Parts: sequence; structure tokens; C-alpha cells
Amino acid sequence: MKKSEVKIGHVYAAKVSDKMVEVRIDGENRHGGWNATNLSTRKKLHIKSPARLRVAVGGHTLATGAKKGRSTKKAKRVPKANTTPTSTPTGEPEAKPETAPGVCPNCGATEVDDDGDCAKCHEPKVASANTKGTKAKTARAKKVKADKPKRISGLDAAAKVLEESGQPMTAKEMVEVAETKGYWKSPGGKTPHATVYSAIIREIVKKGDTSRFVKTERGKFTAKR
Repeated sequence: MKKSEVKIGHVYAAKVSDKMVEVRIDGENRHGGWNATNLSTRKKLHIKSPARLRVAVGGHTLATGAKKGRSTKKAKRVPKANTTPTSTPTGEPEAKPETAPGVCPNCGATEVDDDGDCAKCHEPKVASANTKGTKAKTARAKKVKADKPKRISGLDAAAKVLEESGQPMTAKEMVEVAETKGYWKSPGGKTPHATVYSAIIREIVKKGDTSRFVKTERGKFTAKR
């Protein structure tokens, strides 16, 4: 190859260390020849004579310094999510529905402090209609429970019967009167009067003078007055 045929920026086949490789001519060397780059190893070379060069390969495409075999395809860009608010038919952004504030059940105000209490009367606010319904159900349940008479024990029923009668009675008589008046009903025992009798004796022994029962004679008791 002649010196006039060597073009700066072009790629040529050149013999380097007894091997034919592709080199790019980068510019003229001040000592003669050209500065070049081995495209396979990226090492700098000094081409002293055009005789070392062979016919140009790759033209200006390889002269840009791009690595051979490197993919030139760009990564496919993923479009960003659309954060623009949706628009109504009129072209205006669609407004988000506002959450209705809680209402104080005491004064009806809607201003609440950081603790969730009414800023005016400091009563807790009502969060929603569901909360109101739940509170109403709870109040009704409590009312029903309060109206239902509290079930008393056989011992308490016996004390009540003695207090009302004012006369000595046996345990069996106390049980019969208590069941008749609806004060107490045996849960199913065969000898409820024996159970009540034992409970009366235990209270007398345990409480002594503070017991509600006084034994008058064998098997009979009266209310302490």
C-alpha cells in the first residue's frame, strides 16, 4: 500500500506480531509513519511503513472507534406511568370526593382537636354512621340486660323468704316458697332443700353474728332482725 492511500480515521488490516489484525489510523507520528490502535486489544501502535498495511476494511464505520460485534440497539424505554389527573367531559380534572367530617354528639360541632375530641365541648366526635349504629345497638343491648331481673342463688332466695315470712321455716319450706314466688328454681338437683340447708349452716358458722340466718330449733331457721 502506498503512503498516499493511507487515510487518517480509516481501518486497515495490518500484520502485528505475525498476526493480521484490524487497526485504526489515529494520526501521523512525528517520527514518521502513523499512530494507530489495535481494535482487538485496544493497544496503541506505531505504523512506521505503509507496507505493513493492507486494504482498508470497514471504511468510516469502524473509523469511529466502535467495538466490532457490539450491539448498537438501544434499550427499549419503558413509558412512565401517567400521573396526570383524569379529566371530566368538560376538560377539567376530576375532583376527589371529600370525606365528611365527624360530628360531635354533644354540641353538633365538626371542629376536633388532635386527640379526636370536639374543640368546643371536648366530647368525643362520632366517626361515621356505622359508629352511631353500633353505639345504638350497644345501648339497646345494655338496656335489655338491665331490665332482665338478676338471678339470685338458693341461699339468697331462702334469706328473702324468711325475711318476708317473719316465722321460722325449714329448708324444704323455704325452697317451695321461693319456687312458687319465682325467686329461685332448683337447677335440677334431687334434694335442693338439702343443698340450701347446708349453705345456711355454712353461713352461720362462717359469719357468726353477721349471718342472715338464726337457727331456732332443730331443722328450722328464721331471719336475723
